[in-house]
Amino acid sequence: MSPVLFQAGPLTIRWYGLMYVVAIIVGIFLTHREVKRKQLKLTLDDVLDFVLIAVPLGIVCARLYYVLFQWGYYGNHLGDIWKIWQGGLAIHGGVIGGILALFIYIRWKKVKFWRFADSVVPSLILGQAFGRFGNFMNGDAYGTPTTWFTGIRFPVGTPAGNAYPDRDLVGQSRLLHPAMLYELVGNVLIFALLWLLRKRGFKDGFLTCLYFVLYSVLRFFVEFARGDSLWLVDGVYRAAQVISVILFVIFMGLIFQWHLWRKAPQTPEDA
Repeated sequence: MSPVLFQAGPLTIRWYGLMYVVAIIVGIFLTHREVKRKQLKLTLDDVLDFVLIAVPLGIVCARLYYVLFQWGYYGNHLGDIWKIWQGGLAIHGGVIGGILALFIYIRWKKVKFWRFADSVVPSLILGQAFGRFGNFMNGDAYGTPTTWFTGIRFPVGTPAGNAYPDRDLVGQSRLLHPAMLYELVGNVLIFALLWLLRKRGFKDGFLTCLYFVLYSVLRFFVEFARGDSLWLVDGVYRAAQVISVILFVIFMGLIFQWHLWRKAPQTPEDA
């Protein structure tokens, strides 16, 4: 387990960065496939335009969100704010950036918000799964000490390995919950469900709302095993859990208010 996949002189390829590249490439392919299936008037170049907006905004917002909750450290180490290759991108901040990008994009390309969003969310949750594997190799987004059979001893020198040194084994870390892998598995299962439901003819917006509902539930429970949580109130309220509850209520409310589980009427435009 190492954050570096390959190094030759000044060239360093890190797992964390590679997973983002893989997520972007797979996301372009799947989104383009969905756009064609939904008969949206968007070409591959149009999908690439969205990526060029969403990826920078998502990364910037994900980093700013993380830095905001860790300002006690970054306020004294301003130079470290830009070191995203060391980890420290919060998914909820990334989602905020993605939503901003979506609003910009639909006004530019004149496409329906919910229909295009439904084309994107399967790629989004799968991309999150790739990102969690990057977290695993980095040793961040780690869990708390455990005696479960799933416990992993992370190498000393990684954030997880340094967080809980084992007093009985000098130079070793304690067994920790692989919280990032718990979420990775959950993300893959959510992707599988969204991918299965995408052709069932539900109203526009159903997949997007379902993504927020399911991911909020997953993140709420995984957060109990996290050892590096961002806190709204130290030791009392985890930021991710509070936000997950808010998102769950909002998007579950939209599903019921708009009856999104029903079949979408076939309009001439749909045909």
